[in-house]
This record gives sequence, structure tokens and C-alpha cells, in this order.
Amino acid sequence: MAGEPAIRVMMMPRETNGQGTIFGGVLLSYIDQAGAVAAQRRSSYRVVTVAMEKVEFKQSVLVGDLVSFYSTLVKVGRTSLTVDVNVVAERFHSGVSRNLEVTQATLIFVSIDEQGRPVPHGVTVV
Repeated sequence: MAGEPAIRVMMMPRETNGQGTIFGGVLLSYIDQAGAVAAQRRSSYRVVTVAMEKVEFKQSVLVGDLVSFYSTLVKVGRTSLTVDVNVVAERFHSGVSRNLEVTQATLIFVSIDEQGRPVPHGVTVV
């Protein structure tokens, strides 16, 4: 899988929707966190999410799936950091394990100072 492991989570029943699968919003929250891991490793400031590009769910995620979120820093702008996040679910049934590509997303983060203003990378704020 492309990217560094950022988060791994076992999906639980409290995270299901009316269809019995995991809420897409739960996965979006973890995608945001996984992206922040990669962005924060590059920035010496706090980072905030400013955009999440297209997210298309390829597979449903089920209770008991072990879901891994892999993040890759793909671009560093003046104040922004672009991160790709790939999501894979490991499903265990009848003693057989298989990996399913669930989704991928590209997120854009901005480094900010203590007042919430964007900060260029490599700049020391006094």
C-alpha cells in the first residue's frame, strides 16, 4: 500500500448506519486525522484542514473490519500541505483474511500560528 501507516482502527457496532455498514462520516473523520498525521510531521506549526477532494467509497466497511489509513505528503506549498490518504479494510470471515481498497482522498492543510493565521513554512514567528 502506498503511504506511511497513520491510523489503524477496528470498526465497532456503534459506528453503523441504518444499512448495517459503517457511516461514511466516520471514515471521513479518520481520513482527516490520517492526513493531519502526515501534514503535522512536516510542519512545525499546527495544521488545519482547508479542503478534502473527491472521496468515492469503493467498498462498504463492516463491523469487525480492521481499517488502515495510509498517508503520503505529496506537495508542499508556501503555507499549504497536500496529503493523499488511502484506506484499506482487512476483512476476516470464515478464517480467511482479505484486503479491500475502500477509498482514497486528497486533503489540503494549512500551517497556522497561535492566532490562526497562515504561516509560511520555514518562517519563525516571534
